[in-house]
Amino acid sequence: MKRAIIIGASSGIGRELAVILSQNDYVVGLAARRAHLLEELKILVPGPAFIKEMDVSEQTNAMRLLTDFIEELGGLDLIVIGAGIGFINPDLNWEEEKQTIDVNVSGFVAMANVAFHHFEQVGKGHLVGLSSIAAIRGGREAPAYNASKAFMSNYLEGLRNRATKADLPIVVTDIQPGFVDTEMAKGEGLFWVAPPQKAAWQIYKAIQRNAKHCYITKRWRFIGWLLRVLPASLYAKL
Repeated sequence: MKRAIIIGASSGIGRELAVILSQNDYVVGLAARRAHLLEELKILVPGPAFIKEMDVSEQTNAMRLLTDFIEELGGLDLIVIGAGIGFINPDLNWEEEKQTIDVNVSGFVAMANVAFHHFEQVGKGHLVGLSSIAAIRGGREAPAYNASKAFMSNYLEGLRNRATKADLPIVVTDIQPGFVDTEMAKGEGLFWVAPPQKAAWQIYKAIQRNAKHCYITKRWRFIGWLLRVLPASLYAKL
């Protein structure tokens, strides 16, 4: 059986993806802050599962815990880094901006660093990062969130290029969801809101085909294209 770790498995997309992976012959490592939700999920998944309580905003400790977790599983074939946070923050409250950076930037890099080093050592692996459609352009209502997701997508591309340069079969997948019905879906005017089960299934299919990039759900490809071509003068008025 292949071994997968999902960072941010306690709810939303991470929880649903853990179930799908377990149904498809993966030993799953479930990691998140809320241990009681991981215990519930461990009972729910049909296959072998291990849990690890961790807070990615405490990067040094989280890196040590992830290293230990990989050893507990006897290695690692796939990691999905889905832990994230976001605020609608029109007042630019510093604590909310800082929390976003601590989790979505520093926490993400800490987890990716451990996983990618492991994949380099064993000569293969698959790293998946859950970024966002928000990575494409800046956002006045949530500037730190949009910027953090842009950082994540850019960092994933850098790791992919590193693996290519080294001629290593390490797959790096950038997942950019639109609106999904989770705790992260905030604000007014939400549309095309996908159930987390549907989002997780499409992510699983992207993992299966070793995709470099995938919009979730598929219809968000149009929004992604539109955001990229829209002139800044028009985008600023939206």
